[in-house]
Amino acid sequence: MSTTQSDRLRGLLEPLATAAGLDLEEVAVTPAGKRRVLRVVVDSDEGVQLDAVAQLSRAISEALDASDAMGGAPYVLEVTSPGTDRPLTEPRHFVRNRGRLVKVRLADGGELVARIVEVDDEGLDLEVPGVKGRKPTSRRLAFAEIAKARVEVEFNRKDRDGGAQEADADAFEADADSAEDEYDQHDEYDDADTPSAEITESPEEA
Repeated sequence: MSTTQSDRLRGLLEPLATAAGLDLEEVAVTPAGKRRVLRVVVDSDEGVQLDAVAQLSRAISEALDASDAMGGAPYVLEVTSPGTDRPLTEPRHFVRNRGRLVKVRLADGGELVARIVEVDDEGLDLEVPGVKGRKPTSRRLAFAEIAKARVEVEFNRKDRDGGAQEADADAFEADADSAEDEYDQHDEYDDADTPSAEITESPEEA
């Protein structure tokens, strides 16, 4: 996707996401056989509900039908919430993952695995797990020190009272999953006169 098309799509879709109370995290167009996939990723501090995804998908469909931003070639629209492997690049991403374990690549080349305790405008307060029976330690990390960061999926993590928690993979079960609308180049639908939404589960960001 060219920079011009990316900017145009973001300019068209971001106000729709904002009006729905969501943040537009990503817009990407990728080839898929004879069609293309327009993937729109949205999120919010409260998570993303399925109804919000479906409603936004309809609004985006209408906006794209009235625009030539996608050109005349067939495409599939996918509106979804972020997956667990989404890079953490904005302060709000860290806020939404408080309490989770993250793997951080530092700007100086080092690497750190720690739990997010608190987030402010300058950086993170982290809890670094102890090794070989040692107690966890606290560490402060400024955003400027972070080169890359991702959530680490945890299994059978114990809570502070020693009780076993369910696998973190299950904790990412989506409030909002994904909605896909298929179009051909004449804006006709394969099986109906109105958009059809296929809902499939995708992980939620906290």
